[in-house]
Amino acid sequence: MSEAYERERQNNALLDDLASKVTALRGVTVDIYDQARDHQVIDHSNEVLSSFNTSLKNSVGRIRLMAQTGGKTQTLRLAAMIVGGVVVLYLLWGWLFG
Repeated sequence: MSEAYERERQNNALLDDLASKVTALRGVTVDIYDQARDHQVIDHSNEVLSSFNTSLKNSVGRIRLMAQTGGKTQTLRLAAMIVGGVVVLYLLWGWLFG
């Protein structure tokens, strides 16, 4: 009978050891998943910023071309539009996050 209790105790110890290993493996798996998801978010952000950079370069090129081909009136009109855009963005920023 004593031998049966000893085997049961050994089985319980091995089962507890196995349970701790499974818990550790689950934690590592969750960490890997979280890290992969973070990398996806970073990659998507890089794509969005790259697209924005391209759009901004194209817009600046068009504005530069318009300023070079236009007269003084068009240049002043362009400056007014840029200043107005900055003011509108400032007001929206204050309204949304203020």
